[in-house]
Amino acid sequence: MKAVIIPVTPFQQNCSVLWCEETMKAAVVDPGGETDRIEAAIDEQGVEVEKIMLTHAHIDHAGGAADLSEKLGVPIEGPHRDDDFLIQKLHEQGAMFGVEGGRPFTPDRWLDAGDEVTVGNLTFEVRFCPGHTPGHLIYFEPESRIAFVGDVIFQGSVGRTDLPGGDHDTLISSIREQVFPLGDDVTFVPGHGPASTVGHERQTNPFVRDA
Repeated sequence: MKAVIIPVTPFQQNCSVLWCEETMKAAVVDPGGETDRIEAAIDEQGVEVEKIMLTHAHIDHAGGAADLSEKLGVPIEGPHRDDDFLIQKLHEQGAMFGVEGGRPFTPDRWLDAGDEVTVGNLTFEVRFCPGHTPGHLIYFEPESRIAFVGDVIFQGSVGRTDLPGGDHDTLISSIREQVFPLGDDVTFVPGHGPASTVGHERQTNPFVRDA
């Protein structure tokens, strides 16, 4: 698997274009906005996008999903149905946080714990990780040992839980029960900031490090 990251929106959200090297089939993870820049990255890599994958439905992650889906003629997969109330309020979210272009949509496929998402010859495991939002998911590709974790965990921090539907205790449980068991060697791409590894966060992250 290969991937490039395109920071989008004023929140510098890590939109990822990932692809299967064998087939050059690709997916866009969390197109929060600035879809022209995302399309330019797709063209630069010479890949064929099959789908859009969403970790959750905050405006900086999902605000460009409807437009990009229509432009590319591809389905949207994810998040979990518990984030539907956020999808239906994307326009209001955009107005609140100064992110243009967000509009409601219905994903072509809601996802849940234990589901799989394929991109070319890649297969991603879907893990349900609520807490930042009620319907937050992460995507793990076991062959490459890479996870796309949205706003569950960051290098040195964790997702905020003071927005609608957030819950701190639930978030910490999600990290300990769904992220940490992936393995210390797993690299994760968060929704903001630099990538890290599960092992590094287990040792150093002040919110969830091992006692």
